[in-house]
Amino acid sequence: MRGALVTGASRGIGRAAAIALSGRGERVAVHYGRAREEAERTLSLLHGEGHVLVGGDLSDPEAARRIVEEAEAGLGQVNVLVNNAGIAPGPATDHRVDEVDYATWQQRVARMLAVDLTAPANLSYLVARSLIARDAPGVIVNVGSRGAFRGEPGAPAYAAAKAGLHALGQSMAVALAPHGIAVASVAPGFVATERQQEKLTGADGDALRAQSPFGRVGTAEEIADAILYLTSPGAQWASGTILDLNGASHLRS
Repeated sequence: MRGALVTGASRGIGRAAAIALSGRGERVAVHYGRAREEAERTLSLLHGEGHVLVGGDLSDPEAARRIVEEAEAGLGQVNVLVNNAGIAPGPATDHRVDEVDYATWQQRVARMLAVDLTAPANLSYLVARSLIARDAPGVIVNVGSRGAFRGEPGAPAYAAAKAGLHALGQSMAVALAPHGIAVASVAPGFVATERQQEKLTGADGDALRAQSPFGRVGTAEEIADAILYLTSPGAQWASGTILDLNGASHLRS
């Protein structure tokens, strides 16, 4: 039975991915940053047994090491890594260049890059090296963003981090293929997670839904379905891909 570490699994896409992976029979390490109660709720929704909670700030390299070690100890092994945890654009994280002061710019850019890019890079390294040491196949899936391609003027570091995450995934895909490890990314558009409900029910809701010709936004379960495919043993040939999941709201050449 494979073990899967899903970061940022206390809600949203991470929770949906953890549930989907457990439904396939995998044992899951549910990672959370601060929302332990929400992570425990995720744990209660998982199928099967043998799942574990792991908590900590992934931007701390030593905490990242501990989280991987705890996941491996609790699950027996980690074969699948889903790098989902991240800081999304919002009132507390936005840093529009023509609005914020320099101190705010520095703090928010540094924090977003640390969590959304450096942390998954460190986790990918740690999980990959463990797989290589055990001569075991595995898969890493990064949760990127449509914003990497269209830009995020309110939170440019978010777009930069997600673009970097996509590039990291492709570089790792080439580096790790000789070891039987696949790496892919998904690039969601706007998704109706818990933290986005205020936007969807507010004045901007209709405009957000109108971004897609389907007239709606995505669901966490749709993103989880794609993650479920990319982490399946039959998807190794998709290594290196960046899968757009935005309902045709942004088309890239």
